[in-house]
Amino acid sequence: MKRIPITETVEIDLDKEMWCCSQCHAEIHPAREPYVKGCLVYERPAAEIYGPAIPVKSNSASISYAPQPDFMRVVEFYCPECGSLMTVQYLPPGHPITLEIELDIDKLKKKHAGSSK
Repeated sequence: MKRIPITETVEIDLDKEMWCCSQCHAEIHPAREPYVKGCLVYERPAAEIYGPAIPVKSNSASISYAPQPDFMRVVEFYCPECGSLMTVQYLPPGHPITLEIELDIDKLKKKHAGSSK
């Protein structure tokens, strides 16, 4: 069998049942669990991403399109081998990480049986 691309950054190795990075091809985590469990995680301040939208004088607050930290947090997931950004989640504070992909691996194996890399 072969590796099947699932997203732009994530592929699945059906023989080994492993999530893999599509950039460096490193095995990240067993495919029967969410791949984000094997990623490096960074909770980035939204103000760091967006920065000031309108520069103002130094004695007053800057204006930004960044979500307020009381309402939104930005969680980034990286490949533990090459550091490629795998996915980003915008979540309310205290909300658990969203498990966005759940595949029927047995059906995928049947569908791709006999095909080679």
